[in-house]
Amino acid sequence: MTTEYRRTTEALERLTDAQFRVTQKDGTEPAFRNEYWNNHEPGIYVDVVSGQPLFSSLDKYDSGTGWPSFTRPIDDEAVTTKTDRSLWMSRTEVRSSGADSHLGHVFDDGPRNAGGLRYCMNSAALRFVPLAQLDAEGYGSYRALFETDTIDTTTAEEAS
Repeated sequence: MTTEYRRTTEALERLTDAQFRVTQKDGTEPAFRNEYWNNHEPGIYVDVVSGQPLFSSLDKYDSGTGWPSFTRPIDDEAVTTKTDRSLWMSRTEVRSSGADSHLGHVFDDGPRNAGGLRYCMNSAALRFVPLAQLDAEGYGSYRALFETDTIDTTTAEEAS
């Protein structure tokens, strides 16, 4: 099944004022006063406008910035980037590839062992889908991200 993730009039009408300001007007919500900065539940984060899967909780970490931060997108094709020269500096803006929603910015000060990137996102641009709801909400194919290999690698290495 192919899903087309795009911006529609109906989707835009469902947004709160904050969601609209962030995703459509390139806004930023306050640090530490947003829905997902301190969320530690397993699941995925999707574009609040289109439902496009964007990030996994497996790649989320506490950056200390007060916004949800990720080391990478769930799929490289899920996001696009462009140079943002607002606020008298040059940053790299992150947008959803399907609906072109403004999500936040990516910086090169993330965990080095995970590639060094910090995708600093606005909660208002995201909707969280808990692991237990993935199937019910049509994201069942992402359940595999959370399945772990039960082979004890230490034992396997010792046996060789």
